[in-house]
Amino acid sequence: MKILAAGDLHGDTSAAKALANKAAKEKVDLVVLAGDITGDDDLLPGVISPFLDKNKKVLFVPGNHESMATADFIADFYSITNLHGYSVKYEDVGIFGCSGNNIGINQISEEEIFYLLKKGFEKIKDSKKKVMVTHVHPSNTKMGKFGHPLVREGSKGIRKAVKQFKPDILICSHVHEASGIEEKLGKTKVINVGKEGKIIEI
Repeated sequence: MKILAAGDLHGDTSAAKALANKAAKEKVDLVVLAGDITGDDDLLPGVISPFLDKNKKVLFVPGNHESMATADFIADFYSITNLHGYSVKYEDVGIFGCSGNNIGINQISEEEIFYLLKKGFEKIKDSKKKVMVTHVHPSNTKMGKFGHPLVREGSKGIRKAVKQFKPDILICSHVHEASGIEEKLGKTKVINVGKEGKIIEI
């Protein structure tokens, strides 16, 4: 499976069009958006359509700039999957996720973050390959050393989930300055995909 993963588009339609063209050129099977799709809770961000116009399947998790209501609205309007607390299977690949938002007005507790990831994981735990998608990065990682102090810390709930569920890959974003950084947390490859996006082959 080939995935194009990106995050922190913040309503930038030109960036979305460039990514959609890349998705088509690279013949990806799936597009995964790791949160902060909108610019401060805009209901129709305009960054989803370019991918759908290229006939690409889209999954996403909300970021700290989307309320749960907005995320649900986006999922319904565009008929795409909001992975927040849910999971999907594509052949041998199981994908589950949660926003991981532990800052700002849309924040949830670390306990809820872990619970939602566990809920999604349970339905795909027998998959040969497992991919976890969050907006926020795990706590105590290299990518957490970049950016604004408010976003550096990362999520303890996500770190706990990585250690317990051992996904092959964790796709995240959130820290703009850490875009493109990859590191290992146990056997899990953690990738901050950023606005520029990453092609991930599984």
